[in-house]
Amino acid sequence: MPVPGGEQLPSGVIKARTRQIVAFTKTGGALPRDVFELESTPGVAGMLLLSACDSQQATLDRLDGDPRRALLRLQLPTRPDPRSYRDWTWVCCPIRLPPTIPPSAVLHLPTLAIRGGLVRADLAYTHPVPKASRTGRKVALGVDWGLNTLLSAGAVRLDDSGCVTALGCGAAFRAAGVLAKQHRLRRLSERLRAKLDHQRRLLNGRGRGGIPVPAGLAAKYAALGAEFDRLSARRTRLAEALAWAAARWTVDQAIATGATVIYVEDLRSLEAGGMGRTLNVRLSQVVRGRIVEHIRHVAAETGIAVVMVPARGTSRRCPRCLSTLRHRKAPDRPADPGWKWAVCPDRGNCGWQGDRDMGAWMRIAARGLRHQTKTVTTDGSRGHMIVRSIDDQLEAGAVITSSTPPACRTDRPKTGPTRRRRTPRSAPRRRGAPSPTGSPGPAGKRPEGHAPTDRNRLPRAAHRHQGVTTISTPAPGRHRPRGAALGAGFHLNVHATHPGGWVLCQAYGRLIRDANKPLP
Repeated sequence: MPVPGGEQLPSGVIKARTRQIVAFTKTGGALPRDVFELESTPGVAGMLLLSACDSQQATLDRLDGDPRRALLRLQLPTRPDPRSYRDWTWVCCPIRLPPTIPPSAVLHLPTLAIRGGLVRADLAYTHPVPKASRTGRKVALGVDWGLNTLLSAGAVRLDDSGCVTALGCGAAFRAAGVLAKQHRLRRLSERLRAKLDHQRRLLNGRGRGGIPVPAGLAAKYAALGAEFDRLSARRTRLAEALAWAAARWTVDQAIATGATVIYVEDLRSLEAGGMGRTLNVRLSQVVRGRIVEHIRHVAAETGIAVVMVPARGTSRRCPRCLSTLRHRKAPDRPADPGWKWAVCPDRGNCGWQGDRDMGAWMRIAARGLRHQTKTVTTDGSRGHMIVRSIDDQLEAGAVITSSTPPACRTDRPKTGPTRRRRTPRSAPRRRGAPSPTGSPGPAGKRPEGHAPTDRNRLPRAAHRHQGVTTISTPAPGRHRPRGAALGAGFHLNVHATHPGGWVLCQAYGRLIRDANKPLP
């Protein structure tokens, strides 16, 4: 049947509804009358909606002198069946406001609900924020959904000459632990769903054929159903927390770089295929829609616009020359096929290479800045901004200009030995003058020998009067291999003869010379 406004409906929604209709037809044997017949009965939580009340039934005002507290006054019945105004009374409920609510914000009537034995107030407030424009942007943040990381983002700048340059090398939001936990919960929920389907078929088969249903089977089916509901609620809470964390990180990156717009890759209609059953399910169940919705909510407080950009060719083309990239497994494994590392084939003019996700956010940000005039606002109350189509002429200029000159890649073969460079030294390698025999204090010149400079009292060997480049000779019968352990001096392997030994050597030398003289 024709759907009003169906041309703006993502293909993923149409496929999901088609599958629901096929399953309903197989079960009931007829087509559903409308879309509401495909859905189960919604559950309604126990809560009190005060937003529909007027000022005669409920009011909410701030307390004087304390901007963090508010007073809620509402009329409640004093009996189960109130019949007149006398059966109603005013009740005052003080509310403590969180620090995230600005003092100038206008408070609205909350929604009351009982959680954990306490009455919780879901409070809404409004405050003025700057309006985001569609054109006139100079700094933008590009966000890419990656296979290796959940989000990859970086900022680019558009100068007056029309050149787009990258501001830094970007950043990545890694949530490997949370995603691994999500995958474990998903596998567990699939097993529980398979068990529930099997037990439901057993219950239906035994009931239809007149065979009595075992008492334990129905109880087991109810217990598995309750466990499946708890697991589904846990997965929902985990996905919601992950979406808020990713949105807050993205907006913080935009604020830190001074960006006035966030360009997000439009993957609303993505349904993964061709990558294996497990990876297809993982990619299809990523909470992209919730993350984008939270990014819009957080960015609106600071006046930052969020624009969806077509994803076609963002990971395939080079961000600097738009050439088709060659993907490899790692930079040090150029022969192994993979999707982690991208290399530009134009080595002579471009030669860019880097992480596949990092190159994608450059392409997304440059494409968004070039297509500012093509940005439109969707129909509806929310009015989201989106770039629907890509202009070839604008796309040709959506390239990142390198801010640094290209490195010289000329071949410089070595034809001879490397020439030794003679550099003047501030001090000689060895000391050319005798050092003092004693140290007047902890500071000053280094004393004679290897004595530390922080001691007032020098070792025994340091007080000997020796030459500049000598140390004392060890006593006979004891060998000390290192000069530092022998006493004063600078050379470790040079030993001096005792001063008395030099006199004996000179006397022996004269006797030998006299003995070798020829007789007259």
